[in-house]
Amino acid sequence: MRITRYAATFAAFGVVLAGCSSEAGNEVEDAAQETQDVAEDVQFDEGTTMAELAESGEITIGTKFDQPGFGLLNPNTEAPEGFDVEIAELIAAELGIAPESINWVETVSANREPFIQNGQVDMVVATYTINDKRKEVVDFAGPYYEAGQDIMVAAGNPEGIEGPEDLAGQKVCSVEGSTPAQNIRDNFPEAELITYDVYSKCADDLANGNVQAVTTDNVILTGLVAGSPDEFELVGNPFTEEPYGIGLEKGDEEFRSFINDVLEESFENGEWAAAWDRTAGAITGEEAPEPPSVDRY
Repeated sequence: MRITRYAATFAAFGVVLAGCSSEAGNEVEDAAQETQDVAEDVQFDEGTTMAELAESGEITIGTKFDQPGFGLLNPNTEAPEGFDVEIAELIAAELGIAPESINWVETVSANREPFIQNGQVDMVVATYTINDKRKEVVDFAGPYYEAGQDIMVAAGNPEGIEGPEDLAGQKVCSVEGSTPAQNIRDNFPEAELITYDVYSKCADDLANGNVQAVTTDNVILTGLVAGSPDEFELVGNPFTEEPYGIGLEKGDEEFRSFINDVLEESFENGEWAAAWDRTAGAITGEEAPEPPSVDRY
């Protein structure tokens, strides 16, 4: 039975969207009163991860802290906000765990697998692309969203970059441990790749003229462009498919199945689309896309 409700706030987006239109800012502000349900009197089979988490009343979740629309730290609440965060909260809610009982841990691209393997987090929801190499050491629920790698350039696109083939001889920034960075290494070696731990440092380098392009998933770049529309623009030519999944301990089939059930229910009952509209959709101005099909491997 669900009776407890909580309000989702997005004050951090007000900072990010300061350079955007007042209309976009108002959409985010209007979304601040949206609510989600938290389950009560939940019961799970003894010995499962779900039972342990529900009994403890708290969960530790890894997410990004620097990605507008998906996972951005709100300096006022010291908690992250965005689409990934809301997806994680939906899962926690089905465990009977309210947002205030979630322990958020910043996970950058390079430390997501180690944090799961070492038990530092119970799961990771952090623009986390599912791929075979990662599935060797962790499991994934989902996907819950599909992005595509794109390129962000300085406003006006002074180098005339239209796609990855134009990155040859250019300084290109991405994040170490990410699939976009590896894609550049593997398939576009003539680009001069520079990597950091977070994308905000790449944006700083582009703004300062230290690099000519930043590459990662289109939705991440869209958030960065929204924060500085006079400085950056998106090429708008996605060249990969990036299915986002929820990382968890390898071999925990019960937990993975539970999360997949929650995701599919959210696809069907509109909670997934509503979460998109409140977060990433408020920045991109795009309606929620059709959700992907979860992989029951």
